[in-house]
Amino acid sequence: QVRLLESGGGSAQAGGSLRLSCEASGYVFSDYCMGWFRQAPGKERGAIATIYTPGGHLYYADSVEGRFTISQDNAKNTMYLQMNSLDLEDTATYYCAAGRPRDCYSGSWSSFRFFGQGTQVTVSS
Repeated sequence: QVRLLESGGGSAQAGGSLRLSCEASGYVFSDYCMGWFRQAPGKERGAIATIYTPGGHLYYADSVEGRFTISQDNAKNTMYLQMNSLDLEDTATYYCAAGRPRDCYSGSWSSFRFFGQGTQVTVSS
């Protein structure tokens, strides 16, 4: 049974930083493409960063590129999202997700099969 558990959300001021973690269990961590999605109030959930290390895949949405960094530690079955230079528009619920490698290569974010319960990030001025 695949389980994804996010942590590290909270409040930050604009310009500040937060780091999210996602602990995975129930499957071979390195076999899946991992990603971070977010959903702001009134908006659809969308992918902001994905990673599949064996295939050299790395993706960032334009809205976060240069400010956010996705990484993973296979020994700890844990993925991270370092968020710097936070902006008010980064306020959202952030979800950890796991998908098939081909979903990452094709950018089929809607095909990701597994999601965590989410962690709230609130950025204030």
